Amino acid sequence: MTPRTKNGVPYLFTTFATTLHTTRTISCCSALSLSMMMSSSSSSTSTTSSHKIIDSHLHVWANQKESSTGGYPYATNQTPPPSLIDRSSVDELLTQMQSANVNGALIVQPINHRFDHSYAASAIAAHPRKFKGMMLHDPSLSKQDALSRLEELLLLGFVGVRFNPYLWPAKDGNGGNERMSDGVGMDVYERCGQLKMPVGVMCFKGLQLHYDDIVALIEASPDTMLILDHFGFTALSSNSNKNDKEEEVFQMLLSLSQYESVHVKISALFRQNDTAPYENVKEKRLDPLLKAFGAERLLFGTDFPFVLEQEEGYKGTVELVNSWVEKDSDRNMLMGGTSERLFGPWGSSTIS
Repeated sequence: MTPRTKNGVPYLFTTFATTLHTTRTISCCSALSLSMMMSSSSSSTSTTSSHKIIDSHLHVWANQKESSTGGYPYATNQTPPPSLIDRSSVDELLTQMQSANVNGALIVQPINHRFDHSYAASAIAAHPRKFKGMMLHDPSLSKQDALSRLEELLLLGFVGVRFNPYLWPAKDGNGGNERMSDGVGMDVYERCGQLKMPVGVMCFKGLQLHYDDIVALIEASPDTMLILDHFGFTALSSNSNKNDKEEEVFQMLLSLSQYESVHVKISALFRQNDTAPYENVKEKRLDPLLKAFGAERLLFGTDFPFVLEQEEGYKGTVELVNSWVEKDSDRNMLMGGTSERLFGPWGSSTIS
């Protein structure tokens, strides 16, 4: 991979972008036209590509050699865990995908490279029929810079945006972070709706901490598709009391089904306080979500490379979730159809 040299965008894309546009200047009109074209092409996905398996949540990052000498340094204090530092390469991912008959994947920008998207962008450029990207929003940017960055990365194959609420500035003296729905965050969220770029939200410390903020985003811009990572981070209860905190939070997640723009990733099974074969996850999480949201608003994901440390591994996770849904049409939507409806079809160049 060729190292990046400016703003997290590799110069290897200069010729690539010039071929797509007569100038390297990225205009709002060009980005909007591209996103509308992708949205239009995905309208027939449910009938023509419903058999595909798309992994909607995974990460790739540079190995130690690429980070130290290849031009893809890790962000400060974000070195990957030793057990996985050399196991999240593009080649390793492709091997795992082939073994599990996975047709395509959405690369979610990892925190290890923070806002430098050059490594993921290089993977997308090298394998445009296999990969699309979900960029990581930088809350420190001004409105103009944030919107420019959005459109710039869209043209490089990033078809969604991740909001990590813990990257927003800390509140003055009150603890916690500023709201995603205030200021530039709302501007970006609304622009994502115009560009047909879904926004994924990572509620790592619990959905209940961000519920009101998420509702504010949804209601202000109903045209923006919102995706909650990893079951909305509503882990299973640690005891048999159905009225405990975890189950109350899960009911909050179910209540969001009233908003047609809300989707949920069925991903990272191992983060749900259960063990393989995850029977409780299926019965107490997937089944209620299917009933509330429908398969057309659920997306399968593995959370590679972290899934490699689990007993079931990558292939086992794909096969397990694939076996959970009896109705063919629901299974096809969960395992790939919903992803293609939201992000466009896989199998052709991400940028055309």
